[in-house]
Amino acid sequence: MNERIRIMNEERISTVLLKFGIPAIVGMLINAIYNFVDAIFVGGLGTSAMGAAAIAFPISMVIIGVGLTLGSGAASYIARLLGKGDRKQANKTASTAFFGSIILGVMIIIPSLIFIEPLLKSFGATKSILPFAKDYGYIFIGGSVFSVMNITLTNIVRAEGAAKMGMKVLIVGAILNMILDPIFIYTLDFGIKGAAIATVISQVVTTILLINFFYSDKSSIKLSVKYFTLSKEILLEIFKIGTPTLIFQILSSASMGLINLAAAPYGDAAVAAMGIVNRIFAIGSYVIFGYSKGFQPIAGYSYGAKKYGRLKESIDISLKWTTYFCLALAITQSIFARQIVSAFSNDPRVLQISARALRAYSIMFPFFGFQIIYMTLFLALGKAREGAILSLGRQGMFLIPTVLILPRIIGLDGVIFSQGIADFFTTLLTLFFSIKINNRIKSMLKSSPIGNKIYEKRKS
Repeated sequence: MNERIRIMNEERISTVLLKFGIPAIVGMLINAIYNFVDAIFVGGLGTSAMGAAAIAFPISMVIIGVGLTLGSGAASYIARLLGKGDRKQANKTASTAFFGSIILGVMIIIPSLIFIEPLLKSFGATKSILPFAKDYGYIFIGGSVFSVMNITLTNIVRAEGAAKMGMKVLIVGAILNMILDPIFIYTLDFGIKGAAIATVISQVVTTILLINFFYSDKSSIKLSVKYFTLSKEILLEIFKIGTPTLIFQILSSASMGLINLAAAPYGDAAVAAMGIVNRIFAIGSYVIFGYSKGFQPIAGYSYGAKKYGRLKESIDISLKWTTYFCLALAITQSIFARQIVSAFSNDPRVLQISARALRAYSIMFPFFGFQIIYMTLFLALGKAREGAILSLGRQGMFLIPTVLILPRIIGLDGVIFSQGIADFFTTLLTLFFSIKINNRIKSMLKSSPIGNKIYEKRKS
């Protein structure tokens, strides 16, 4: 642990961001790959089966949001506690988040399974899609308690600086899922149920490996029921930062559901197409989300340790790197849209709609890194209000009204272009908040001569 703290405290910021960011990116990509691989194999079962996977995906996002809420909230607080040297409180925070994630996850999963049919219909399941969605949903949603545990634990792993460990464990789970998918779907002839079974088994294995890490000598943060507490201070810190993340997940899920509902009048092909685009887009988005998970503990630690020069440098580098990546990906997706979507379906109608939607989604994607880095920054610094507003923006107050209104005016194109319009307004909102926080950081730098001197020296 001392070595990890030394890295955050002393090593060159660009190096630290890579050490923490790359494993976190891989970890987030693994979560995307689970759905990506499922979609590819399920695509061979037909358009309705593909639509079923698209319907179940946003529902699982809400459940997984529990893990992100407790995990990201705990990670932000733990990083700041480690910056101050308070390891005892870090243990209590980690244990409260982990055991709390199990309790809350089960509390959400049980009613989801009881009311699964109306739930699936509310997310856009048509009569032909519903039977497949139920087969997939019962298993996938029922087993998502392990996803909740995994996400909580991987966030805590990153907070203590052991991002490589989290990455290795998630890679094992992803490889296992890729092996099991064709076996359960085709060899054992379980169909769409097989995709769900393969995912759940992989998540169980990942959970076991992560828990084993925390109960070994390799982790300096210890999980124990005796550390579990309903301390007002800990719960406030977790939910203050984690709630905006939950809001983001719920709104992302709701907006996907609305997109499915808006696409449903145009047939199963439209629902399947939008599901394909959401999965493809998740790959690029998860790279940025993953990087932000690596950026968050560095920003939180630097702020807690009052090393404002390192904080400013980490922001500058992160904005540059994520913008370059988003721009390159947007160009690639626009040029090769047809070829990319053809990996999921050979239905001409599905290909036509999904290629057009992928290009539309890519228009504003170059600004996605800018949005996420600042949203993460506010959460890392414990500024929940600003983080919550930015979380509400992209998938809530901008996207939901657009999806509800635009398709009524211009039909299917309204569904296709809704996300790009929402991203445009989110970028403007982020710009407003970024000016305020940058002025605040500059003020802190001026009051910290040593930190300012180090920052200016490294810039030159």
